[in-house]
Amino acid sequence: MGKVNVWVKRALFAVLAVIAVIGLLLLGLTLFSHGHFHKDEEIQDLMGGLHFMYATAAVTLILVAIGVFGACKEKKWALIIFVVGMILSSLFLFGISIQSFALMSEIGAELQAQYQHLLPLSNASTVVVDDLNEIQKEFQCCGLDAGYQDWGGNIPDSCVCDDDSVQKCVEPPAGSQFTGRAEGELIRIYADPCVPFLISHVKDVIKTTVNIIMGIILLLVLSSLLGIIALCQLNRKVDVPAVVYSQEAKAGNYTTLTDVTEETVDL
Repeated sequence: MGKVNVWVKRALFAVLAVIAVIGLLLLGLTLFSHGHFHKDEEIQDLMGGLHFMYATAAVTLILVAIGVFGACKEKKWALIIFVVGMILSSLFLFGISIQSFALMSEIGAELQAQYQHLLPLSNASTVVVDDLNEIQKEFQCCGLDAGYQDWGGNIPDSCVCDDDSVQKCVEPPAGSQFTGRAEGELIRIYADPCVPFLISHVKDVIKTTVNIIMGIILLLVLSSLLGIIALCQLNRKVDVPAVVYSQEAKAGNYTTLTDVTEETVDL
């Protein structure tokens, strides 16, 4: 059985160290998210995603441990499990990436339908109003579908443009009421609704996530290739010098140095 080249080992260990760090970060993020949302009323809707993240982090760290063990001890069975596991993981993540890109074409219609249920905003709950105020401040927009008209006559202060606004602003309709604003004060509000900004934001998040996943896939594929190279080196036959039979060696054709010369005795 052959030996794994030391540079192949070092390259494999370096890639596995990066993968291990990613797995630990994912595990830490999952634990933080679980602790942050454990009192949330919608925690049951998030448990499926949290369990998936727990499983992904655990499988990643287990495969890394098996790969390190197989490379250090030069165990074929461990390297085979490691390579197969990494290939299957990369294929699984690649499928998720393809599915995410496919969902991007549908995300606009889904968000549009989801926010349509909140109209009219004048009848929305306090929680919904608070969330929309944060969205309007962040994206500098007003309303959901029809702009400020979604709020009726009571337009929230989060729709009011400030000096740093970069989005389009218009004058509010006559008779609009604003909380915390003096009567007669010159007020301009955001003209664009928030749904297009939300759709664009969600798509950007999906693109960023897919790019990260593709980077992880490249690491998994690289580790698989290094594992395959290590297996090939272990399967390589080592050249053993051939043993040559010689009759002279059997006959003992040697000269024994038993004669002692006079010069040797004089010494």
